[in-house]
Parts: sequence; structure tokens; C-alpha cells
Amino acid sequence: MLTRKQHELIRFIQIRLEETGVSPSFEEMKEALDLKSKSGVHRLISALEERGFIRRLPNRARALEVLRQPDDVGAKAPARTASSNTVNPAAAVIRPPQASPAPANDVIEIPLHGRIAAGVPIEAMETAAMLPVPAALLGAGEHYALEVSGDSMIEAGILDGDYALIRRTDTARDGEIVVALVRGEEATLKYLRRENGRVRLDPANAAYEPQVYDPREVVVQGKLAGLLRRYH
Repeated sequence: MLTRKQHELIRFIQIRLEETGVSPSFEEMKEALDLKSKSGVHRLISALEERGFIRRLPNRARALEVLRQPDDVGAKAPARTASSNTVNPAAAVIRPPQASPAPANDVIEIPLHGRIAAGVPIEAMETAAMLPVPAALLGAGEHYALEVSGDSMIEAGILDGDYALIRRTDTARDGEIVVALVRGEEATLKYLRRENGRVRLDPANAAYEPQVYDPREVVVQGKLAGLLRRYH
């Protein structure tokens, strides 16, 4: 069962596809649903995507396809009123889109939790800061960003000062780059390996040694989804 905001969003997307053949931008969706930030739109889209109602067309930031409608498909669809940016649930009836969405360059904001460094759990790093990120870099799910500190992952192309884009999850496969919380105190970005009943966190720099722990000492707090680099 979808939430009210999820219902409103999927119907707003459908109406815009019908009217223009182009899915609305994150800014337009934020205004139409009266949300405070585009990160709220991203969470709604991710939830609809995970439940099979919509999908993002690959390599196109502003490109959404409606795969199916909620059970009450015959209900009225939201649209903007002539005098405001609010959603009017009785404005139009949903019909199939007439054209495919066109590409654009939407940017969304995700939480920026500071520099990832020894001795600081991710929970303790949470701040009100936000980082603008091209939507095309992110897939489904909830994301946050960390500023990389140090050179332990340089051979994976992750440099000091880069912004690691992390998808929140508590599971990961061997060989994936994860944010691991060690012994409830130290958060680190490393390759995850499991062998002989132990967990090994591997750096991507020959100057550093792998770290081996009891599985109970390591908690996965997310895995690498993308990377941003600023040139000064």
C-alpha cells in the first residue's frame, strides 16, 4: 500500500508524461508535493522504484517511466492549479504517456556527514549539511555522502578529499567497497572480504595492511555507489 505522497507523486509524473512527454524535474516534483527539499523527492522515487511502480531510464537523469499504477488507478490525478504550485488531486484523469521522457540534468541533495576518519561512527558524524549530486549517479535506495580522508583507497581511484556517495545498507557482498563500523567506534571505507569465519577489511594501497576482525566486531553501514571529485 502506497503512502499519500507516493500516490500524489506517481500521478503527477503520469500527468506530466501525458501532457509533455517529459517527466517532471526534481524541483517541479518538490514544489508540486510541497516538500522541503529534493532529497524527499528522491526518497519517494526510490520507494516507488523498489516496489515496481516506476523505473529510471538508464543514463538519463530526468527520465522516469511509469510501469504500473496503484490499485485505485481510476482516481483523479494530481496536477498544478493555475494559481499556485500545489497539487490538485481532482485536476485530471490518468492516461498513458504519449512520448518517451527526454534527458536532462537534475541535481538532488543528499546528507553530507563530514570526513570519514578513525574513531568516528557514522551516526556521530550526521549534520545538517547537504551535498548536491547529479541524480544519474544514484540508483534506488537512501544515500548519504562522506568526505574521504587519507590515501588508503587510492588504488581504487578514491583520493583524499573526494566525496564518497554511499547507499545505506547493512549487507554487502565480498569485494564491495563498504563503510564499516568497527567495534562500535571506528568508521572506515574499505573492501569487504570474508574468509575462515573472519571479516577482512582490505585497503587499496600496498602501503597499508588488511585489517581482520571477528564478524561481531564489524557492522556494514553502507556501500559505495559513486564518487564526486572537485578540482580547485
